[in-house]
Amino acid sequence: MAKGQDWTDNREMRPDLSGRLAQTKDSHRTLLLGMFHNLHDLRQGTSLATKVFIQRDYSDGTICKFQTKFPSELESRIERALFEDTVKTLNSFYCEAEKIGGQSYLEGCLACATAYIIFLCMETQYEKVLKKISTYIQEQNEKIYGPRGLLITDPIERGMRVIEISVYEDRGSSGSSSSRSSSAASSTR
Repeated sequence: MAKGQDWTDNREMRPDLSGRLAQTKDSHRTLLLGMFHNLHDLRQGTSLATKVFIQRDYSDGTICKFQTKFPSELESRIERALFEDTVKTLNSFYCEAEKIGGQSYLEGCLACATAYIIFLCMETQYEKVLKKISTYIQEQNEKIYGPRGLLITDPIERGMRVIEISVYEDRGSSGSSSSRSSSAASSTR
């Protein structure tokens, strides 16, 4: 360290206890950027029409679970069974992540014994499942939702409060549908 330089000014020397969290956020961001790169065609020829929010279901307590009620805004876009299957799969992933077992007990004991420094060099079961969820959402967007003009945002990006589904409409069809409706209105007069 150079003379007169405080150790807090040197970012390389300063311990980063939130490094594990930052690394997890970076991995989610990388997965999302990869998803947007693959779904770039969806955004390029379309405009955002609306957003649909699937709320958390607190009927079973505070476990992370989302409502499977089919939103009316998606009726013309996707089949009810596909939507419900996606939400049920996400719910089962979150149930798996929050499951308390031997591994999570051991992780907790190691964390206490090492003053939580163990998390700088070890990925928790919860983080592993969050990666699986991000991968699953990316696959669903590419295979099912993207071709229908829909895009699911990972709930971790919305604070685990909602599943956000962006609804896109074709720019060419939005203008032609408004001109069709105005010509239909003028022909009825």
